[in-house]
Amino acid sequence: MVVSVLAAGCASMMATAGSGLAGNLNTAILNQDDPALVRDGAPAYLLMLDSFVEGAPENVAALSAAAQLYSAYGVVFVNNPVRARKLTKRGQSYGQRALCAAEKRVCGIWNLNYDEFISQLDLLDDKHLEALYTFGLSWIAYIQAHSDEWSALARLPQAQATLTRIQEINPRYQQANIEHYLAVLDTIRPPALGGDFENGLAHYERAMSLSGGYDLSIMVDFAKYYARTLYDRELHDQLLLEVLAADPVQPGYTLFNTLAQAEAQALLDSADDYF
Repeated sequence: MVVSVLAAGCASMMATAGSGLAGNLNTAILNQDDPALVRDGAPAYLLMLDSFVEGAPENVAALSAAAQLYSAYGVVFVNNPVRARKLTKRGQSYGQRALCAAEKRVCGIWNLNYDEFISQLDLLDDKHLEALYTFGLSWIAYIQAHSDEWSALARLPQAQATLTRIQEINPRYQQANIEHYLAVLDTIRPPALGGDFENGLAHYERAMSLSGGYDLSIMVDFAKYYARTLYDRELHDQLLLEVLAADPVQPGYTLFNTLAQAEAQALLDSADDYF
C-alpha cells in the first residue's frame, strides 16, 4: 500500500466533528510545513477527537474525523509496526461505526463476501457519502498497516469497490482524491498479479488534472507505482523533478506536499540502483 495516498486522505478531512475548534485545528495541521511538529503534537488532537466521540457516539462527523486522523497518523507518522496496526485498527473501527451510524442496514458489511458486499453497497446513496468515504479510507489504512496478513489483503477488492460506489453515487464527491486512490490500487500490483495499468494511468491523469497540480503526492505515487513498475525511467524522473521544483506551500496541502517532496528526493536518490 502507500503512505501518501492516506496522507492525501487526511488532507481531505474537513469534518468539524461538531466543533469549530476541530475545524480550525484541521486547517492548521494541513497548512503546517514541519511534519515533525505535527507528528509530536497530533496525539493530543487524537485524544480530543476521542472525547468528541464519547460525547456524541452516533455523530457521523465526529466518527469520521476520528477515523480519518487515526488512520492517517498511523500510516504516515508511526514507524513502529505494532503501534501502526493498533492505531489503524482504531481508525477502522471508527470508520465502521460512522457507516453504521449513517445507515444501520449495512452495519457489518465488512464481514460479507465480495458479491454480498457489492449488493449491500447498492443500499447507499448521496446522504451516506461522508460515512462511506471515511469507511473506505480507514479500510485502506488498515490494509496498509496489516499488509503482512493475507486476511487483510484479501479484502482489498471490497475497499476498491467502496471508492467506485462513491463515484457512482456522486462523480463530483472528492473527485481528485478518489481518482488518486483508484490509481494507486490499480498500480500497486504488477500486471501479472492483477494490476490494471491502463486504467491506472487514466486515473492518475484525471487526479492530477482535478487537483490543479496542488497535490504533489499524486505525482510521487505516479512515479513510484506506475513508472517504476514499468521501468519508465524518463517518466519517473520527470515526475519527481516536477515535484521538487514545485512550491509545496498550498492551502490544505502544505504538510503533505512537504512529505511528498522528501519522498520524491529519496526515490530519485535510489533511481540508479532501481533502473
